[in-house]
Amino acid sequence: MLDISPRFVEGSEPLYLQLYRYFCTEIQGRRLISGTRLPSVRALSGFLQVSKTTVESAYHQLMAEGYIESRERSGFYVVDVDWDGPVPVPTGKGQQPAKTAYVQITPSTPSAVPIQYDFHQARVDAEHFPFDRWRKYTNQCMQEENKHVLYYGDRQGEPQLREELARYLGRARGVQATPEQIVIGAGTQVIISLLGFLFGTRGQAVAMEEPGYHGVRTVFSHLGYDVRPIRLTEDGIDVEALSESGARLVYITPSHQDPSGIVMPYAKRLKLLHWANQTGSYIIEDDYDGEFRYHGKPIPSLQGLDTQGRVIYLGTFSKALLPSIRMSYMVLPQALLAVFQEKLADFDQSASRIHQETLALFMKNGDWERHIRKMRTLYRKKHGVLLQCLQEQLGAYIRIKGQDAGLSVTVEVKSESTPQQLTQFAAASGVRVYPTAHKWIHPQENGLPAFQFGFGGQTIKEIEDGIRLLKRAWEPYLHKDMGQVF
Repeated sequence: MLDISPRFVEGSEPLYLQLYRYFCTEIQGRRLISGTRLPSVRALSGFLQVSKTTVESAYHQLMAEGYIESRERSGFYVVDVDWDGPVPVPTGKGQQPAKTAYVQITPSTPSAVPIQYDFHQARVDAEHFPFDRWRKYTNQCMQEENKHVLYYGDRQGEPQLREELARYLGRARGVQATPEQIVIGAGTQVIISLLGFLFGTRGQAVAMEEPGYHGVRTVFSHLGYDVRPIRLTEDGIDVEALSESGARLVYITPSHQDPSGIVMPYAKRLKLLHWANQTGSYIIEDDYDGEFRYHGKPIPSLQGLDTQGRVIYLGTFSKALLPSIRMSYMVLPQALLAVFQEKLADFDQSASRIHQETLALFMKNGDWERHIRKMRTLYRKKHGVLLQCLQEQLGAYIRIKGQDAGLSVTVEVKSESTPQQLTQFAAASGVRVYPTAHKWIHPQENGLPAFQFGFGGQTIKEIEDGIRLLKRAWEPYLHKDMGQVF
């Protein structure tokens, strides 16, 4: 166990930030060397007498900024970094680090430059959330005659919300669904957990895009699944490689692949469905931001093309409304619905019943689709500004991928620096960027450093100022001719 003081300073800043700053200081000060295995979340939370969420939040922040990496079924490790200056020599045999000096986690711990511009890919524009309308419907739900919302609701979700969802998905995404096929849950990871239990956790294999969404990969790994990475081609997942993997379950993001941004074309979708039909496999289609496409009409869902009941459709309200509402859903094929009701009948509903009733009224009265139209217009403008700024400031040094949809674009940077180093250079100037390296199971050896730039949570001025500042931070480390090397 690391020599960390369990005393935190209450009220100064969130506990996870204090823990995060401690690890930053130890890593930057070479007291935690490359390859050091950090304590498990459970062990460290018990030692410090804090919640596991506090430790997980600190670790996730360290991962986002490139200080540590998660190794499947092994734990968290300090990343390999080419430091300037001497590298500390571990004591004893093997790779165990020397004991660190006593450090109390306090606000006086050295901190980085304050972050002014945060390009997180999942941030949304909360300023344009319809608070008044949402409050009105919540108050309506909480009237004296609606006391039923104070108790446990339907295990699959509120019937009225499922009815509204079925109608909306049919109109907007071409999804074939009845209210009975829809299951509501508190976020995509909860939905994936339910699916994991539905299929059984013993000896199961699941294929995933490589690179792909690490949040889902983590859930499957913790459930004991054998996660098999399938490479991407220019139009999406490699169906031949998928066939050779032997997996009979695959998780994909066809409408806006995370993180590459690939939109799977119609022909590839039919090919994937043919594979599922021939092998008796199931496809988990995560349509996490399908509402936001900025050029041309949104491509209908893969599920809408499915005639054999092989596609499980997933969606979320985190991108279009607010992440804090914590509500996602899935549409189960009829054959799996019976299995779900048999195996998971005792699982209580995880999403707030009050939020579900509020959202049902929000959709029923037309506010949901009005909000989508407004946000699509707003995000289209921000998307255009981000692309223009990237081209103007960094155009000769970058390759832009994954544009025209969603709340982020992916950028490859022509630099000999590592993603972790570029992340640190940006943070030192007050800009937070997010590398995609952790979304690979087997990272590319010779690939360019890649980053996802989110634009949803920043104003247009912040996007413009942030990219200009980033150029100044990165300029000494960029090379126009790197494209010929990789």
